[in-house]
Amino acid sequence: MIVTREIDLHGRKLKLETGKLALQADASVVVSWGETVLLVTVATQPLKEDIGYFPLSVEFVEKHYAGGRISSSRFIKRETKPSEEAILAGRLIDRSIRPLFPKDFQHEVQVVISVLSIDQVSDPDVVGLIGASAALSISSIPWNGPIAGVRLGEKDLEAESNLDLVVASTKDKVIMIEAEAKQVDDQLILEKIKEAYSQAQPIIDLIADFAKEAAKAKQAYSHLAEEIEEALLKEVSKITRERIEKALFDNEHPWHEATGERIKEELALQYAETLTPTVISGIFDKAAKEIMHEVVLQKGARVDKRAMDEVRPIEIEVGILPRTHGSAFFARGDTQVLSVVTLGAPSLSQTIEGMYGEDKKRFMHYYNMSINPFSVGEVKRIGPPSRRDIGHGALVEKALNSVIPEAEKFPYAIRVVSEVLAANASTSMASLCASTLALLNAGVPLTEPVAGVAMGLFSNEGKVEVITDMRAIEDFYGEMDFKVAGTKNGVTAIQMDTKLEGLTFEVIEKALEMGKKARLSILEKMNEAVPAAGPLSPHAPRVEILHIKPESIGLLIGPGGKNINGIISKTGAQIDVEDDGTVMVSGTKSEGVDQAMAAIEGMFKTVNVGDEFTGKVVRLVPFGAFVEIAPGKDGLVHVSEMSTGFVGKPEDVVQEGQEVKVRVKGVDLEGKVSLSMLFGEDIKPASADRPRERRDSFRRPMGGGFRSGGRPFQRPRTGFGGGFRRRTPRRSFDR
Repeated sequence: MIVTREIDLHGRKLKLETGKLALQADASVVVSWGETVLLVTVATQPLKEDIGYFPLSVEFVEKHYAGGRISSSRFIKRETKPSEEAILAGRLIDRSIRPLFPKDFQHEVQVVISVLSIDQVSDPDVVGLIGASAALSISSIPWNGPIAGVRLGEKDLEAESNLDLVVASTKDKVIMIEAEAKQVDDQLILEKIKEAYSQAQPIIDLIADFAKEAAKAKQAYSHLAEEIEEALLKEVSKITRERIEKALFDNEHPWHEATGERIKEELALQYAETLTPTVISGIFDKAAKEIMHEVVLQKGARVDKRAMDEVRPIEIEVGILPRTHGSAFFARGDTQVLSVVTLGAPSLSQTIEGMYGEDKKRFMHYYNMSINPFSVGEVKRIGPPSRRDIGHGALVEKALNSVIPEAEKFPYAIRVVSEVLAANASTSMASLCASTLALLNAGVPLTEPVAGVAMGLFSNEGKVEVITDMRAIEDFYGEMDFKVAGTKNGVTAIQMDTKLEGLTFEVIEKALEMGKKARLSILEKMNEAVPAAGPLSPHAPRVEILHIKPESIGLLIGPGGKNINGIISKTGAQIDVEDDGTVMVSGTKSEGVDQAMAAIEGMFKTVNVGDEFTGKVVRLVPFGAFVEIAPGKDGLVHVSEMSTGFVGKPEDVVQEGQEVKVRVKGVDLEGKVSLSMLFGEDIKPASADRPRERRDSFRRPMGGGFRSGGRPFQRPRTGFGGGFRRRTPRRSFDR
């Protein structure tokens, strides 16, 4: 049975359909908004073995055909591994739907969002989130939805978007926030979150109505307390609580991301004959959460004795690596990050290919933690960057995008790598602070420094406490991870997810207020360490910019790249040319850059008749010599302009490499220059220097300059041997 529902949403139809495609899946929904169409499928199966956590995977699958494209790669035309954009879209949907699964549900669940068509208007990630909500709502999987996602923007007076905000909401609360902003005021951010929540409600109603007709019966599942005897549960809970408290309050060995897993593994081994790892994990998490809530909500304290709004001690050091272009070490408590900056020529910008086509990215940030297992005290196989690495790296990049100088002011490709050396929560925000400091150390003139901090939450029976700068234990057993980044002027990025079934506006407002206070305090310490951007490293390349007319690009490049490649080979500089006539010259050696700039400027220098130069003979031809009058610009001295007398061949007067003084005799419409080596009284009259006119005179009627019989009149001999001679006709560029 095919079931469809649709509403009008901002002038386009938002439509849900099931019962037609992918019927072997537990649930499938075709969701479309305008001409953007996605297929969302949900599949589930029992676990073959207990793995100790809820195995949810969300895959966002891009198809090039969705945008009517064939890959520009010469060798690979099919889609391969997911792009970073696809991974980020999948993470956004995962963070939105994950909190609404029952904690005791242990089936494997996979949500696949396949993009079938895009119209360049409707955002496929938000449409995919709506489709995932609809598919889960009609599936057999227990899930406490529906939810809806909305994207909002805020524009300034020049119609440029200052805010890209995605909010996922339930009927009552906000469950996920992601934002990139250009120093937008915190209060305006809150207003936009409320607006997004309101706009999500009609979509939630649409999904609920859709599910009334299309939903399957939900699967039953057992709860933790039902699976084990009460006496055994009490025993294990007591032992677990003791081990957690011992590790939690160990001042010599602070709790980090691997501590909890180590305790779980020890307990699972101890009770291997009676309890599964999933049960052990459930008991552990319940005990740890109870302890943390008791400390924070009942005792009004934190494990490390900090105040609720207190940031851990900060340590900063910059310029610690001698050969890199910029580096900085940032530590907040026992979280440590080293960020390193590399500057490059504009041609080293990243080309991104996807459904929408190709784009360029000149600022790149990469976050490394999965390849640094020592950061959490683990021994682990090192592989490619994890999805978490990609997500955290993108968050820092978003936070910095609005303060990176324009290419006109700082014409470099910029690559920053943040190495997590020690992790105890909020490594992404520590990476942001370290990256800001490293960029300033590299001489990048940021419009404003950026800092960030993560806020946590504990709540129980009406009691709510927001905390600043979470530690790992507060992150794992708290209920919110609210990362907020910005400058002294406003917010540049937000990433919020929760383990609850949503947050109230009061909690969000409190988190923004406390985040701003912490952000400003961190910025103050960063400013003390690095008040302004420093000079460029001597190891960094030098980049210069000049502009030529777009129609002159062909002249710069030359036939087959002859001109530009000649400059590159002579100077060793790199030259990049944009379609608008922007020319960027870069190199590690300043003298090479100077030479290349002079060559290009000389090539397009305006030359006027009568200008005099001392130039070098660069090439001899049978009818004259080419003389370079400026770097990249030369002209022809015809043999008739080399001497007042007869010159049979140019080698009789000049040699290659010789410097000669020349005068500009003419410039044609194509910019080709004719030169002369004659000055003052030696300058020949125009009539004496035009062989073409003299040839024409041979065709005059008899009489005048001709003897009877039609024989041409022979001039008297000159001091050079005289006699009549037919002069070499001028070439086209010399007329």
